Amino acid sequence: MQLPKTADVIIIGGGVMGASTAYHLAARGQKNILLLEKEEFFGQGATGRCAGGVRYQFGTEINIRLSLESLPMLERFKEEIGQEIDYRQCGYLLALSREKDVAAFKHNVALQHSLGVETEWLSGDEVRARLPMMRFDDILAGTFCSKDGLVDPNGVVMGYISAAQKMGVTALTDVEVTGLRVDGGKIRGVETSQGSVASPLVVDAAGPWAGLISRMAGVHVPITPIRRQIFTTTPLPQIPSDFPFVIDFAQALYFHREGEGLLIGMSNPNEEPGFDQNVNEDWELVNLEAAIERMPPVEQAGMVSHWAGLYEVTPDAHPIFGPTPVDGFHLVAGFSGHGFMHGPVAGKLVAEIILDGQASTVDVSMLDLKRFEEGRLIHEYNVV
Repeated sequence: MQLPKTADVIIIGGGVMGASTAYHLAARGQKNILLLEKEEFFGQGATGRCAGGVRYQFGTEINIRLSLESLPMLERFKEEIGQEIDYRQCGYLLALSREKDVAAFKHNVALQHSLGVETEWLSGDEVRARLPMMRFDDILAGTFCSKDGLVDPNGVVMGYISAAQKMGVTALTDVEVTGLRVDGGKIRGVETSQGSVASPLVVDAAGPWAGLISRMAGVHVPITPIRRQIFTTTPLPQIPSDFPFVIDFAQALYFHREGEGLLIGMSNPNEEPGFDQNVNEDWELVNLEAAIERMPPVEQAGMVSHWAGLYEVTPDAHPIFGPTPVDGFHLVAGFSGHGFMHGPVAGKLVAEIILDGQASTVDVSMLDLKRFEEGRLIHEYNVV
């Protein structure tokens, strides 16, 4: 399909944020929407490389409220969008081995309960009883929410893209945005590898690359790309079918079922910022050794695949919604590792901000770009 010369709205980034934004704008009646993705396929950036987890268990009210709106949208996805996304509510179990985490999570669970999230508090013995195949002698306590789980990222992206296209959205791959046209403090359009497009409204939904895109408009956005990597194993018959998404919080080490085996990841606290998406094999060995220490059966498994992706981290680990100093240039980015799960509601909120002037489904006015220069940061404790 040929690149059009004009559009009423241009969305940069064909991951879950861009796809959801395109769909929700079109569903509200917005016409002449252009979605641009630089890769060969949609959802191959940060969305396609994530672990697919979705959860209610957060440590700030705004993140919990985003989950309370977004995860039910995923539950209804097949019915509303027409795409199967394999939502498995296996639950998240977060295991705590440090006293400071126990204190923080008690506060988090109380907050979750106050907002209607039925998180269970588990003693160390209860965690060990639920996960006998794991070596958790040092675990002091844990939390579990049965409605947390796993979703197929590709299904979500393609569901939104297909539904948006049926409503007239032009969605193109292999089109890289190389510049933004700004004149008189207003956005005028984009320059791309395939030519230029004029538009009075541009949405930066480029995930880890959102800061680079915004810089093209002269807007500083504090988003840092940080590599995270994952590997999957051959079948492990010892792992029960109801095995939850398990997070060893102190080590940022996690496990969930992937087919008959496991998907395992671990955050490197010393990872340097950058756009490198190659697997760091030295860190992979650290991850593997930590995984075997926590779950001895992993030593018997082989590796099936491994990959790396990027988190889009902000100074307070919360996303950025809404307008920028350049009139007509909007942001939906900086989700700091939990963007996939909040992608459905995020696109709806962007549509509300653009069409109504403010978000109404969830009040995200405190998640504006200005908060960083004004010192209104909202820190999230529960980020892995």
